Amino acid sequence: MINCQLTKLETALDAVKKAHPKLKPADAGLLASALTLTGRHAIAVYDGQDYVWPTDTEKIAKAMTAEIKLLSENIEATTPKRSSKTAVEEEPVSVAVGLKPNLTAGEQILQDRKDLKTLLSDVIHEGVEFVYYPADIGWQWALDRVNWNTVAGVDVSRRISVKTSFTEGAVGVEQGATGPKRRTKKASAEPAE
Repeated sequence: MINCQLTKLETALDAVKKAHPKLKPADAGLLASALTLTGRHAIAVYDGQDYVWPTDTEKIAKAMTAEIKLLSENIEATTPKRSSKTAVEEEPVSVAVGLKPNLTAGEQILQDRKDLKTLLSDVIHEGVEFVYYPADIGWQWALDRVNWNTVAGVDVSRRISVKTSFTEGAVGVEQGATGPKRRTKKASAEPAE
């Protein structure tokens, strides 16, 4: 399994060189670029349908509208009305969208290099671990910016978050998802005795 950091292409190149030491440096660079692109432009899988980024952004938003409306209505019906002084911060409700590597996007970089296309396909079938920040994935970036109030035609009273994750042909490790930041302790005002 190759570890491919989507933020740092040089790290992906090092992983490709380690996994395939006999590749020429230029070929290893092409393969690392193609592999990175398969993760960045991953295919979204929602409700059994595949969506290609960025052309299918409106299609997936339209497909997700029914679930967003249903979630919004259920939340509205089950959440008691409270005054703003006693309002409790609501936890987001997640809608899951699967991702799979976009082999076609990677192959476009490789153009007519059939040997590298075959190697890219083999690498993906053996397994890839993509290490990324949420904004590195085109779909997560796009779905975070959808105005669900407008698209669904209802007032979404609670923050509904769309969460993408690799499910087919790859493993994803999201950086920055470790929870609250650690805070440094302030020096105490009292001198030590």
